[in-house]
Amino acid sequence: MVLKTFRWAFLVTAAGLAAGALYDGWAALGLVAILAVLEVSLSFDNAVINAGILKRMSAFWQTIFLTVGVLIAVFGMRLVFPVLIVAVTAKIGPVQAVNLALNDKDRYQQLVTDAHPAIAAFGGIFLLMIFLNFIFEEREITWQTWLERPLAKLGKVEMLSVCIALIVLVVAAMTVATHAHQHGGGHADKAQTVLTAGVAGLITYLVVAGLSAFFENRIEEEEEEAEEAEEAEKKARGRQGGSNGAVVALTGKAAFFTFLYLEVIDASFSFDGVIGAFAITNDIVLMALGLGIGAMYVRSLTVYLVRQGTLDDFVFLEHGAHYAIGALAVILLVTIEYQISELITGLVGVVLIGWSFWSSVRRNARIAREAGKARAVDNTG
Repeated sequence: MVLKTFRWAFLVTAAGLAAGALYDGWAALGLVAILAVLEVSLSFDNAVINAGILKRMSAFWQTIFLTVGVLIAVFGMRLVFPVLIVAVTAKIGPVQAVNLALNDKDRYQQLVTDAHPAIAAFGGIFLLMIFLNFIFEEREITWQTWLERPLAKLGKVEMLSVCIALIVLVVAAMTVATHAHQHGGGHADKAQTVLTAGVAGLITYLVVAGLSAFFENRIEEEEEEAEEAEEAEKKARGRQGGSNGAVVALTGKAAFFTFLYLEVIDASFSFDGVIGAFAITNDIVLMALGLGIGAMYVRSLTVYLVRQGTLDDFVFLEHGAHYAIGALAVILLVTIEYQISELITGLVGVVLIGWSFWSSVRRNARIAREAGKARAVDNTG
């Protein structure tokens, strides 16, 4: 079952790692591997959410999502989007960006280095909003309870995450301005760039979140209408069961909105992997290889979770993924002015995900022990 579900991911992994080694040696192979792990770790919650929604859809729409959807996710978000980011921030054409990345690495590296403050500010604020909205949300199961419970209470304050993100952005811009002034100017407009890019990141997040909420509401409305139509038909027929064309149409429309909702969610979760990748490397070829491998594992994991029904086996992984997103947000904002080793950036997410996985395993073992003790007491009683 596992081999069948993940066979394409394994094949893409072998091809991607080999391509990385051929492209720029063993160091490139290592970066591709780190990017793939980063993408899987940051997108695990995406797979869980996708699987939870996907299991409500018909086999036809599941196939559409796992074929058309994966093309959009892998080629659209993981391959095209990094190129567009570089093109926009460096003010060059997408074709020119790819050409420079392949044929003039020094020039390309200089362009991306110059554009890094904008990329880091945009990505840092976007990722920070994802983390803040997660950590401020009240939930039944908590991982780091000492931190999450008090913050969930604070989260009841309206628009708190937006206010915090704007404060962080202003502090980052002021730091840049102060640093430029102390070093004799030269980059006086850098603070303005950071502010503009950060606001763009905030707006992007709010638009994506708004689209997700819109589609989610439409799905609920369509499902409610379908249930009401079905109940009306049952009463008219005077018996259980049965359906009519209206119900089928409504169900089809609900499935279509669900597909659009999944695509918006998938795109929004792709942002964190793509933007986080810029904290590890500026090379769009290595990004495409690493993120493409990771995306294939996310797709396979989604299928596996749907078929096995094991969505709740590791309850803290979603927490670990969001903590990794928060850490990447901070790292990106810090790298506007200071360099941080790619090794540290790459390992932070892996460590947090591994920690959350280990915590989930320990929780499951504790629950199993308690259940065993309860059964033993019942048997002796």
